[in-house]
Amino acid sequence: MSVMPARAMTFDGRKFMWDGRTCETEAQAREAAASYEKDRFETRLHSEGGVYLVYTRRQVTEVTVEGGQPV
Repeated sequence: MSVMPARAMTFDGRKFMWDGRTCETEAQAREAAASYEKDRFETRLHSEGGVYLVYTRRQVTEVTVEGGQPV
């Protein structure tokens, strides 16, 4: 691949970040995505220039609010 892939891409209106690796086959990309999903990341695959890229996004599972109620 001669052109550097985009570090971030938007899928379905949400921002995903490229993990920095290229996969030669879709099967390799799906395996990498499955590993991220076990760690509670959302993933998207993207094919570009004959290679497969994995984009990830951390799933928000809990929101912690610090401080008191504004007056």
